[in-house]
Amino acid sequence: MHWTDRIGRRLNPHDLHIFMAVVEQGNMARAADSLAISRPVVSRTIAGLEHALGVRLLDRSPQGVEPTLYGRALLKRSVAVFDELKQSVRDIESLGDPNSGEVRIGCTEPMAAGFVAAVIDRLSRQYPQLVFQLELCTTPAQQFHVLRERKCDLVVARMWTQSSEPDLDAEVMFDDQVFVVAGQRNKWLGRRKIALAELADEHWLLAPVDSDPGSPVFAIFHACGLEVPRARVVSYSLNVRTSLLATGRFLAIVPASVLRFGATPSVLKILPCGLPPSVQPVAVTTLKNRMLSPTAKLFIECAREVAGVTKLTPRQAVKPRPKGQREGGGDRRARPRP
Repeated sequence: MHWTDRIGRRLNPHDLHIFMAVVEQGNMARAADSLAISRPVVSRTIAGLEHALGVRLLDRSPQGVEPTLYGRALLKRSVAVFDELKQSVRDIESLGDPNSGEVRIGCTEPMAAGFVAAVIDRLSRQYPQLVFQLELCTTPAQQFHVLRERKCDLVVARMWTQSSEPDLDAEVMFDDQVFVVAGQRNKWLGRRKIALAELADEHWLLAPVDSDPGSPVFAIFHACGLEVPRARVVSYSLNVRTSLLATGRFLAIVPASVLRFGATPSVLKILPCGLPPSVQPVAVTTLKNRMLSPTAKLFIECAREVAGVTKLTPRQAVKPRPKGQREGGGDRRARPRP
C-alpha cells in the first residue's frame, strides 16, 4: 500500500494524541476521562491505528494496557511530532517578539542556584517578558531523559564523564570546581591548613549521588585514598545545606559557581583543605537534529557571555564584602579578599 494511503490519509495527530493519552494513563477508561471523550471512541481509535499500521500497539490485560515494541516506537515519534508542532508555534510567536517566547531548562539545583540564575537575570533584563521554565534533574539519566522526551530545550549541568551520548550535543561553558565549606561558627575556621582526612568524622551534608562512583565528591575522596564519609544529612536541597551549615556543626562540599553566582548567605566560609585538582566541566547539552527555538538560542548565547567572565579561583568564589564590613572568626589569610 502506498504511504499516502496507509499513513498520510489514515494517521492523524488527533489519533496520535489519543494513543499517547492511553499509554500515559495505562488504561483506556482513564484516558477517555482525561480527554473528555467516550471509551468506545478511544477503543475505535486504537483499533484504527493498529489496522492502519498492521501491528499490535498495545498489550491488553485486566490490569490495563502496556505498549508493545511497536507501540513504544510509535510513542517515541509521536512525542517528537507534537514537540515539533509546539516548537513551530513558539518560533512563529518569537519571530515577531522574543518577549513572547519561553525556554525550558533542565538543571541540577546547584546550577539553578548559581550559573543558571545568573544567566536568567541577565537575559530577563533584556527580554523582561520572556518565560523561563526550570526542570530539576539531578542525575545524568534524568538529564538525558528530559532532553530525549523533549520536556526541556536544553540542560545545564556538570559533566560526569568525557564520553558523549551519540544523540546529544554538549558545549562546555566553563570548568567548575568544589570547595569544602562551613558556617561562621565552625571550629575548623581558625586553621590555616586542613587535611581532608581530618574531617572524615565530621557531620557531613551530602547529596544522594555523592557516594556514587563517577561523582565529583567520590573522585575527590578517592584521590586522597579515602572513603566518602558517612553523611549525617542526605539531601539535594541547597536550602537545607545552607540552614544547617549556619549552625556551625556541619560541613559540605559546594561548587564554586554556587558561591560565585548564587545568593548564598555570607555565613559560608571556604575551609583551606587543599583538595586534589578536580576539573568539572559545566556544559549546555541539547538534543541533536532538533531545531532550537529562538528563545533557547538566546539563552545559550547569554550563557556564553556569563561564562566568559567566569573565573572561579578560591579568592573569587565568594562574593566580596562591602568595604568597612567586619568578618568574624577564622584566619584572615585563608579568606577570599574583595
